[in-house]
Amino acid sequence: MKAIITAMRLAHDLTGDNPPLLLDVRWQLSLAKAAGAPAFDGRAEYRAGHIPGAVFVDLDSELASAPGRNGRHPLPDLADFGAAMRRAGVSCGRPVVVYDGGQGWAAARAWWMLRWTGHPDVRVLDGGLPSWEGELTTEVPSPVEGDFAPVPGAGLLDADAAAALARAGVLFDARAGERYRGDVEPIDRVGGHIPGAVSAPTTENVGPDGRFLPAEELRLRFKSLGASEDTEVGVYCGSGVSGAHEVLALAVAGIPAALYVGSWSEWSSDPSRPVAVGPDPQ
Repeated sequence: MKAIITAMRLAHDLTGDNPPLLLDVRWQLSLAKAAGAPAFDGRAEYRAGHIPGAVFVDLDSELASAPGRNGRHPLPDLADFGAAMRRAGVSCGRPVVVYDGGQGWAAARAWWMLRWTGHPDVRVLDGGLPSWEGELTTEVPSPVEGDFAPVPGAGLLDADAAAALARAGVLFDARAGERYRGDVEPIDRVGGHIPGAVSAPTTENVGPDGRFLPAEELRLRFKSLGASEDTEVGVYCGSGVSGAHEVLALAVAGIPAALYVGSWSEWSSDPSRPVAVGPDPQ
């Protein structure tokens, strides 16, 4: 099953016999509290204009639970997640397409959550809303209640499993290189990376237009970093959002990967866990 869809293909599929359900997951990492600026409001952006039929999904409250010892975006309670998805109209028999404002991180988190909990057909709009050339609307739909019942599957790492994978396989750190090296850390307790993890910023998986690089280019990139179809691969980031985007890029490349959802925000919160700094994995 393909993981991404072009805007042209989406426009075509929306006219078919079983059109996909659209989920608008506009969100962005905000340092507004430190900068004194207003926080990004995805719901307000949605109300100002969205693809017709799209239902808004809030990342912070529906794709994650409250921040705490398990990180800034820990897994939501699955009963709550299932209820939120059914309210949005998600059913197993209907395809789902998720999009965000173009960065792709929030859409990838929704994609990962739905795929991990068993939805058989969910894709991300490549390039997000900026790639859409059709009309937008301010009309908020009232979706029919869906029947999706989430069942957790494989592909989830905890802190211990991530540490072990960094030694036995390949563990990618999807954050910016300066955070991996420990040069700066604008959000979490300390900078650096999980010992053995390989720096692989997810921003390098897309082109200037925000669309993913071709599958073969992604495959060659990940191969150069030590991953292939035969390698056990895991990914983490700051809080399990941009890391989901890297898991999506790996899926486009044909390489399955697990996600450490707690990521650096969970790992670094425990002073007893080791921290590596500098450009090398060790």
